[in-house]
Amino acid sequence: VERGLHVRIYAPYGPLIPGMGYLIRRLLENTSNDSFLRHSFVENVPEETLLRNPLETTHGSMGGWEHGGAEALGNGRKRGADIAEPEAAHTPTPPHSTPEFHNEPETDFAVAENRERMAEAIARVRAELGRRYPLVINGDEVNTDEVLTRPNPSNAAEIVGVIAAAGPKEAECAIAAARAAFPAWRDTPAGERADILFRTARVLRRRRFELAAWEVLEVGKPWRESDADVAEAVDFLEYYGREMLRLAEPRRRDIPGERNEYFYEPRGVAAIIAPWNFPLAILTGMTSAALVAGNTVIMKPAKQSSIIASRLMQAFQEAGAPEGVLHYLPGPGEVVGPALVEHPDVALIAFTGSKEVGLGIYASAARVVPGQRDIKRVIAELGGKNAIIIDDDADLDEAVPGVLASGYGYTGQKCSACSRVLVLDSIYDAFVGRLAEAARSVKIGPAEDPGTMVGPVVDAGARNRILRYLNIGRQEGNVLVQVDPGPLTDQGYFVPPTIFTDVSPEACIAREEIFGPVLAVIRVKDLDEALAVADSTLYALTGGLYSRSPGHIARARREFRVGNLYINRKITGAQVDRQPFGGFRMSGIGSKAGGPDYLPQFLVPRTVTESTLRRGFAPEVEV
Repeated sequence: VERGLHVRIYAPYGPLIPGMGYLIRRLLENTSNDSFLRHSFVENVPEETLLRNPLETTHGSMGGWEHGGAEALGNGRKRGADIAEPEAAHTPTPPHSTPEFHNEPETDFAVAENRERMAEAIARVRAELGRRYPLVINGDEVNTDEVLTRPNPSNAAEIVGVIAAAGPKEAECAIAAARAAFPAWRDTPAGERADILFRTARVLRRRRFELAAWEVLEVGKPWRESDADVAEAVDFLEYYGREMLRLAEPRRRDIPGERNEYFYEPRGVAAIIAPWNFPLAILTGMTSAALVAGNTVIMKPAKQSSIIASRLMQAFQEAGAPEGVLHYLPGPGEVVGPALVEHPDVALIAFTGSKEVGLGIYASAARVVPGQRDIKRVIAELGGKNAIIIDDDADLDEAVPGVLASGYGYTGQKCSACSRVLVLDSIYDAFVGRLAEAARSVKIGPAEDPGTMVGPVVDAGARNRILRYLNIGRQEGNVLVQVDPGPLTDQGYFVPPTIFTDVSPEACIAREEIFGPVLAVIRVKDLDEALAVADSTLYALTGGLYSRSPGHIARARREFRVGNLYINRKITGAQVDRQPFGGFRMSGIGSKAGGPDYLPQFLVPRTVTESTLRRGFAPEVEV
């Protein structure tokens, strides 16, 4: 202070037991041979070395980061993506030398340049609002009399665009074109199909800020969530391209006198029916998996996100997807969906959405109609009623922000979102007090505001549904916190983020998927009851546990039966390859997206056995 420097005294305070754990962690960190203090004051390591990007001081580069973009846009784990990196960095190579897959880094908006680029992208996109978007069938643009008009969820008076709406006639044309294109695409080498995915990934990287800006304005997704969605779309393209190269490798099990070959072939025409909440990532994932496997694809986006889907269609076309192989067919789900699902020439349906719609698709696909040759394969990712357990020794500094991020991220409009918080009785009051304080500080605002945590919901129907559940919740629990959006409710589709306490496990708001920023806090006496309540719904998608107990963590691994279990972290934000995503029971059917079992669902395996004996002579046998 005497030298004119600012001084901050940093000291923990609070209950003794959590404080002891905190102090031990600090001691371990600061007495480590690799600690900053040791290197700075004992080893006299230069400051520029200490502040260097950790990636440069560990294992060098990761999956193309060495090609320049990261340094300009900010460093750190999963940060600093530069969409303008040289194309050569991701040019596909032969299967034996394809670079190892690494997740696409997210953009660091703490860097001023990135904030400027995102704001500029939103301004450019806003200048294009109100345009009309045609269907694309067999490479041709098709306009229709029926249209979908898409407002900006943050400002319903602002029209983002007008989209042609397909009907049964257009669906029939797309299916016929896809069927005709299938034989040639089926016989296209897997490497060429994978190259189209890799080239599409490059297109998305170049347009990263633009695509994120479209998400901000069309579906009301805040900056970071929109950017992460684009990064995940790139991940799917890169990952499934590599997976197809792996699956295309020959599998031989020969014996003397006999040649045995095992390989995969595509199924046929695939209908991709995608949701609006991850408008680029999920649509890209399902579409790219079907395409690279050799199926021809009809891409049916959600009506709320059809403009973003049109941008993806353009990216695939720019990357060289042949005419007839991929079709863009937006329209009302209740019209276009049945026309695709029930058609005899559609061999595969990949769907992400609600349980009710998914079960309807599954039932329709099971009915064989005249002219049908294939038993339809259905891949369906459905909903969840996901719980986080707060153990009696949980670190509340981690648990409170983790619960809020899991429940309020993208306004709770994720199938993986937390909607139930199961808190052990001994820590209930402390947790609820901390949660209330944190929830009151949540910023509600338009999605284009970079500081927004909770934006609008996607449309008026979603708003009205959530408001109905809030009325039910007032009868089933006590309102702990409800953040009023104020005048924003007159401008866009905003709802008040709400936390209910003292909710029964049997309450409606504790059992039904709400798909909004609504948390039900449930008191449980011990871990036994917590696990029983967590497992009591129809769903099994995601779940979480905050605990310091190794025994409780081990037990949750065994008994907390969900598709994706997260321990001491938020339960949203699964990463392709690292955390393949998907559930079971009423949360869906099929293998996990972004994992090694996903692509074979789009394929049929074949075995060919040939006898190589000639006149009693087996050339492989040595005499």
